[in-house]
Amino acid sequence: QVQLVESGGGLVQAGGSLRLSCAASGSIFSIPVMNWYRRAPGKQRELVATETSGGSTNYADSVKGRFTISRDNAKNTVALQMNSLKPEDTAVYYCNARIRFPLGYENDFWGQGTQVAVSS
Repeated sequence: QVQLVESGGGLVQAGGSLRLSCAASGSIFSIPVMNWYRRAPGKQRELVATETSGGSTNYADSVKGRFTISRDNAKNTVALQMNSLKPEDTAVYYCNARIRFPLGYENDFWGQGTQVAVSS
């Protein structure tokens, strides 16, 4: 079994910062891709940031220059540093990982979600 456990959400004023963390555990061979998604009230889920095991990153236009994704491949963790937060960043943030198992197959797993609320 694989688990993704997130931490670090909370309430912050506009312009502030938060750091989200996600740790994957279980019978993991490797993690080709780790992502952060978010779902704001009344909106569809949005891909916020992606980092491959090789270090390539990609960001939604709405967070470029403010958010930074970073991985520790040895620890199977991923973090999202969020700076200059805006009220529109308010959402539940989810960690997502493409897990490759020792036998070679892959599957996607999700964290439980962590609430980020930004007040104006």
